[in-house]
Amino acid sequence: MHRSVTRSSYARLVAGEETLHVRRGLDVPLAEISWRATTPGGPGGQHANRTLSRVEVQFDVEGSTALGPRQRARLLERLGPVVRASAAESRSQARNRQLALERLATKLDAGLRDQTPRRATRPTKSSQLRRVEDKRRRAQTKRARRSPRPDDD
Repeated sequence: MHRSVTRSSYARLVAGEETLHVRRGLDVPLAEISWRATTPGGPGGQHANRTLSRVEVQFDVEGSTALGPRQRARLLERLGPVVRASAAESRSQARNRQLALERLATKLDAGLRDQTPRRATRPTKSSQLRRVEDKRRRAQTKRARRSPRPDDD
């Protein structure tokens, strides 16, 4: 496992240890994040077949010391025991690692975010009147399109 990291807005140095900044109050040590490089899929010729530029990072939620009990429970419920992110856009392994770390931080942040429940609201009086008026107008248009009946004079 490589120790050097390209610093981004997500990677920080906290108390002498490199961490991944997820949100305020949560920095995951990079030692808890494992990563591996593979060849990118798809066409690309000799360069794509030989270089290990695609990067996949993975974070073990159950084994993490950076998470609190409620954070761990929420992530396990929403994302599962292991969270993965990958990147293969760039030809540079370092850039792809940075992108993968950013995606991992985004996933973790989204998994920890509170989802406010939707409050049901009543339709306004004017919207109810508009709906009924549109319905009446549509019925009248359809009635006008019908072929005349023999009893209609």
